Amino acid sequence: MVALAAPAPLGPPGSVATEEEALDAYSRVVTSVAKRVLPSVASVRWGRTDAIGGAGRWGGTGSAVVVTPDGFLLTAAHVVAGATGGEAAFDDGRRSRFSIVGRDVLSDLAVVRAEATDLVPIDVGDADHLRVGQLVVAVGSPMGLSGTVTAGVVSALGRALPARAGGATRVIDNVIQTDAALNPGNSGGALVDASARLVGVNTALAGFGLGLAVPFNATTQRILADLLRDGRVRRAWLGIAGGRRTLSPREAHAAGHDAGVGVAQVVGGSPAHRAGVRVDDVILAVDGAPVEDASDLQRLLVGDAIDRRVALSILRDGRIVDLEARPGELAP
Repeated sequence: MVALAAPAPLGPPGSVATEEEALDAYSRVVTSVAKRVLPSVASVRWGRTDAIGGAGRWGGTGSAVVVTPDGFLLTAAHVVAGATGGEAAFDDGRRSRFSIVGRDVLSDLAVVRAEATDLVPIDVGDADHLRVGQLVVAVGSPMGLSGTVTAGVVSALGRALPARAGGATRVIDNVIQTDAALNPGNSGGALVDASARLVGVNTALAGFGLGLAVPFNATTQRILADLLRDGRVRRAWLGIAGGRRTLSPREAHAAGHDAGVGVAQVVGGSPAHRAGVRVDDVILAVDGAPVEDASDLQRLLVGDAIDRRVALSILRDGRIVDLEARPGELAP
């Protein structure tokens, strides 16, 4: 029989390792993050307002993140699709009814208002500073089980997730891919960094071992502000379809960057059509801001561009042409 050596004790000779000392650095980070984030994540179940509290009449479950002490929660739009209200359960045992403040299907984000006060808002970070391989922790309520924590790394950045609302289609750009385990019900929960700061809202389980989260950054902050103020997000509309087109070295030198948005289709009667944009044009800039792909164009065509003249820099037949358009409002 082979004798197994006893594990070496931690700390000075003769001391007994405490549970805290026995934790490795990874575990210490995850447990610390969980302790800080759990009070800021709620389990939500929804249904019709007149059905709330009725046995067996709930429409679905998910997760939400506390963003203000007076009851505003951020969640995924698909979590509360079709809902008029529901119930939120918090880490301290409290339960509270909530109502829908606003939904934005094209970013898969929604805001709800719980009838609760003295909540613990989550600290916010900036997903634009994430790096591949960085530790992230997902906190949510898979299968309706509150307070579930999983950890992993950022597997990839810059993923795209198509979203559709009525006849409008939009790409949710720079979606975070993580290997932190996500299960049904995690949607709407928090994805946080090692400092317990919100960097994403879990939005989809794309497949075994593949989780996606909408990044929390300056764009998300604007969407959140619009939902809180108006209950919806207003977006400007040009009326083109197209995608990234790499420029030749000569064109890139003239434009000052390597790519633009190649126009594959112009909707008749649209703001782009009236401005003189043509198929095979390449959009290089909007109001002087460089445009390299569709996500850049979406980011620049925000609500304050509606019915306002914007300058378009267009590459056409090897020449840069300046046009002026007046974007309309994208129908919700």
